Amino acid sequence: MYDEETDKVAVEPPRQLFVFNGGFLTQPRLRRILALSGYDVKIGKPTAEDLVGVWGQSPTSGRGEIVSAHTDAKIVRVEDAFLRSVIPGRLAGDPPLGLCIDRYGVHFDPSTPSDLEKILAHSPLDDTSILNRARKAIDRINALKLSKYNGFALDTSPPAPGYVLVIDQTRDDAAVTASGADWTRFKEMLVFAQTEHPSAKVLIKTHPETTGGARLGYFSDKDESARVSLYTNDIAPQTLFEGAIAVYTVSSQMGFEAIFAGHKPRVFGQPFYAGWGLTDDEYPVPRRERKLSRPQLFAAAMILYPKWYDPYNDRLCQLEDVIETLAIQARAWREDKAGYVAVGMRLWKRPALQRAFGRGKPLEFVSPEAKAIQRASALDAPLLVWANRANPSLLTAANTQQVPVVRAEDGFLRSRGLGAALVPAMSLILDDLGVYYDPRSESRLEQYITASSHLSGASLERAQNLLTGILQAGLSKYNLSGAPLPNLPKGHRILVVGQVEDDASIQLGCQSIATNLDLLKETRDRNPTAVLLYKPHPDVEAGLRKGAISPEQALEFCDLILAKTDSTSLFPHIQEVWTMTSLLGFEALLRNVPVTCLGTPFYAGWGLTNDLGEVPSRRSARPTLLGLTHACLIDAPRYFDPVNGLPCPPEIILQRLKSVGPAASRRGASLRFLSKVQGIFASFAPLWRR
Repeated sequence: MYDEETDKVAVEPPRQLFVFNGGFLTQPRLRRILALSGYDVKIGKPTAEDLVGVWGQSPTSGRGEIVSAHTDAKIVRVEDAFLRSVIPGRLAGDPPLGLCIDRYGVHFDPSTPSDLEKILAHSPLDDTSILNRARKAIDRINALKLSKYNGFALDTSPPAPGYVLVIDQTRDDAAVTASGADWTRFKEMLVFAQTEHPSAKVLIKTHPETTGGARLGYFSDKDESARVSLYTNDIAPQTLFEGAIAVYTVSSQMGFEAIFAGHKPRVFGQPFYAGWGLTDDEYPVPRRERKLSRPQLFAAAMILYPKWYDPYNDRLCQLEDVIETLAIQARAWREDKAGYVAVGMRLWKRPALQRAFGRGKPLEFVSPEAKAIQRASALDAPLLVWANRANPSLLTAANTQQVPVVRAEDGFLRSRGLGAALVPAMSLILDDLGVYYDPRSESRLEQYITASSHLSGASLERAQNLLTGILQAGLSKYNLSGAPLPNLPKGHRILVVGQVEDDASIQLGCQSIATNLDLLKETRDRNPTAVLLYKPHPDVEAGLRKGAISPEQALEFCDLILAKTDSTSLFPHIQEVWTMTSLLGFEALLRNVPVTCLGTPFYAGWGLTNDLGEVPSRRSARPTLLGLTHACLIDAPRYFDPVNGLPCPPEIILQRLKSVGPAASRRGASLRFLSKVQGIFASFAPLWRR
């Protein structure tokens, strides 16, 4: 259990927990959270010193209750925590991210005070740090529009505001029957909603499980009238609360969530959140007389009571970790739920793409392009294409068939090892508008950068923490081990960044300077007395891509060639970076090194760089460096944990990159040969890419 005074998990000797419900044995996540919480799940006959585990007040709980009565073993009741997953477990959703483990009762049954009620009634709930955490978590949950279940789109159009919201629940759910409610109570609630708001429309929000057909609710189309209508769309509860003038519930968790959206819900049952001065109770629980603030209620129910689980590190964790985990999982589900038809994907990339984007519906890899477009149209699914293969003819054909195209590209915190060396990416960027390295049209990343000018303090704090971790670990996109730094000439040092010359970012984002040699010449012309340090691109140095300059040519314009040098080790020793469109310019910005751009990379034009290339007029926002960091490293990419394959936050990738060795060195000889061949064929790119 959590100690409310220290907000830490109390260390107790493992207790034997005897179970009589198959779910405890067949669900690994359930057993693992119990084990981490100090319970050793067993089958057999308990003694009076042991415990009996039951699932809430489910139909199977009676078995454990009978055993408890015969053996004097005390009951522990287990339920899902209040942020569970994207899809309900009954609808084949993911396993829970937390459990409520209660030694005294169950939170939804008012007949016996539960652990949660004891916290609400007797804990001081006056710790400033915990209450501040509660306030921040409320804001974060509302901003992300998270709920217990999250299988809804964020862009669902809400109904016209001004309605009374009545919340349905699943028929004979334990949270309903424990409150002594039945269908007559729900009908009574509907009458009160209409009577107390005679001029307002009444909206009945159905339960997600009833919409999916798994269970029945208490309301149906028979309850609809000129004023009353069922609302079955999948929508964020926070969006519904924004348009509601009142909220009515029996015992739904949505009533709890309504409190933190600013409502005082009218309650016709006896849920855990009723009776503390934050609800209008038709059937109050007499013993609940204490008045609590919203942060106090939230701190008890969301911080002190549940056991939260970190699936990336296999440990118990705090609520804040679960919020970010659930946000990532919900985003992945929303973006991938329709599935994808993938075209133009190299064979070695396909397994990683399937793991990344095919968790809900497996990707279909189809060629040629015309057949892929037909298949995507038939499935009503988007076409997934690697960004540099989204040629004009494909885009035109897809547009004609009204098939949306989503471009995929590596993220900016990618791996340990080169993509050209066939090292799979830990982060990918999907873009349904354009692609970040093509300044000719707006990309989704541009929108994130523009919006980053208005980030909350908590978001900027997160960006700062992530940036600090990256800098302390010396991480970059590829994280290659490099040769030691040579003795650098004294003077005003400028790092000139070489690139792959047939890279799409140069082909599309450079107007005049488009070769490494021209870059060197231009930098020298504009900085005749500076010390120029030229760093070739790793793919070019490895012989995989185009862009090599002979040492003799390079040394005509630079003072030193930094062969196979780790780029991150250079930043403390240089005063500027000059580049066409290299990501190294972005990495220099993160380290507060001034950057001059001769092309138009995604980070140019926002007031953070010296721009000599053409900058789109639409880039008028002026984000801070932390805003740019948030947009590029938190908002835009999708990250994938290489340990368990799950979608994950960037902080987990930071952790993984700090703990693993260079991946490129573990690639087999056959893959290294294949990467060489791939580099040869990359030189024969179609004309549209040149």
